[in-house]
Amino acid sequence: MNKDNTMKLQAEVIATGLRFPEGPVALPDGSVLVVEIEGARLLRIQAGRTPQVVAELGGGPNGAALGPDGHCYVCNNGGFSWRTDAGFTRPTGPKAGYAGGAIQRVDLASGAVETLYTHCDGAPLHGPNDLVFDGQGGFWFTDFGKFFEDRYLRGGVFYARTDGSLVRRVAHPVLTPNGIGLSPDGRTLYVAETETSRLWAYPVEAPGQLGMEAWPSPNGGRLLHGLPGYQRFDSLAVEESGNICVATLVRGGIHVFSPAGALLEFHEAPEGYCTNICFGGPDRRTAFITLSGTGQLLAARWPRPGLALMH
Repeated sequence: MNKDNTMKLQAEVIATGLRFPEGPVALPDGSVLVVEIEGARLLRIQAGRTPQVVAELGGGPNGAALGPDGHCYVCNNGGFSWRTDAGFTRPTGPKAGYAGGAIQRVDLASGAVETLYTHCDGAPLHGPNDLVFDGQGGFWFTDFGKFFEDRYLRGGVFYARTDGSLVRRVAHPVLTPNGIGLSPDGRTLYVAETETSRLWAYPVEAPGQLGMEAWPSPNGGRLLHGLPGYQRFDSLAVEESGNICVATLVRGGIHVFSPAGALLEFHEAPEGYCTNICFGGPDRRTAFITLSGTGQLLAARWPRPGLALMH
């Protein structure tokens, strides 16, 4: 580790040739679910084996998590247009025919796909991005919004129930909200903003209810940390200790912050589109990390165990 707490990520590549992978979910059998945003499908990956297609999702599947019913819940952003240069792929705008985003549920046994939500209070979801379950029959999710050539549809944070009975917007407007996670005690919700590289915290007062900071907070959150220079936050995962691990674009890697907001360390990845991290393995010290631009899934030994996720 350097004196600025930067270290090179030491990782094994366990899958290549993926079409902009994100949303890794570590399963008990050692396999990993990932979505392909460009490929518009959900895959199951096991080291040394050909990836298995679990479901065709359409649009742009973005984030995924296991629900209390054992199904996989997916945030679908509605799809992007794409550009590839010298083997590096990136999104450039909404796909042709974009018609909004959705929350989907996938039966892992059959591959059947059900759409749970496309609207909230009559307004369409623009680009659902990532989600986390609260252990009380519901989940929090971010809607990134959607960029067009001449306008931006603003994003927010939402709460929904798995039975399709409730979806509620709980924070708005949030500028490009992306990663989302809960503290180990479930009493704090963390949200990472992509374009500002800011990490926000909200007290959870009840299922679907957040405490709000007064103005001048732009979104009701309490600022934990904001990185200098041009950096961009993507997804996040929480350690058992409560540290927040945020996948970071441009510089490329994983920033680790304490619950108080101190920057503890940076794990430098081999490309700038380091988009997602989740924890798995018997001791939850295997970090599965997506490098989306080059279509890779990595497995790295992490210094500390990740948090056991609620369902």
